[in-house]
Amino acid sequence: MSSSALPARLRVLLVTDTDKPIGELGDALARLGYEMLNDVATPARLPAAVEEQRPDVVIIDTDSPSRDTLEQLAVMHATAPRPVLMFSHDADQELIRAAVGAGVSAYLVEGLSAERLAPILEVALARFSHDDALRRRLADVERELEERKLIDRAKRVLMDQRKLSEHDAYAALRKRAMDQGLRIVDVARQLLDASPPS
Repeated sequence: MSSSALPARLRVLLVTDTDKPIGELGDALARLGYEMLNDVATPARLPAAVEEQRPDVVIIDTDSPSRDTLEQLAVMHATAPRPVLMFSHDADQELIRAAVGAGVSAYLVEGLSAERLAPILEVALARFSHDDALRRRLADVERELEERKLIDRAKRVLMDQRKLSEHDAYAALRKRAMDQGLRIVDVARQLLDASPPS
């Protein structure tokens, strides 16, 4: 697979908790067309480094991911999710599951080679993109459910206060939303805020 198939100039942050040099990995990635960010981060600085440098992808080189590394990954995944590749010598299945649970997109136990990097990165990016789309869809569904609950509560208030049918209560909310140029859920929120708690 040629480097021309890769997205243009993806920014890569290297993270290591080993003593071995990873300059070769940086050089290989640069040859493949990736933009290497200046500092090699340590796991403890991972969330801060991601916030400061805004990489497109994070690559972690570790002999065996420590609990601290996985905790920092989970923090990053919750606040600023990114595709993460982890290269490790530890093939323990529980550890691999923990790494994936902390946000790792691809976990590789074998050694690194330059020719394998491009396809591995593409798979990790595709998986992250798919997972991110699912997360966004779930967040949209949860927000829609919350908005529906607000509208239902506002309808009940109108039904109680004005002795309206459910249909008429919804029509009243919709009319007020149109008159004010607001969404129905915003009108429902206003109504609930202005109504004394039952």
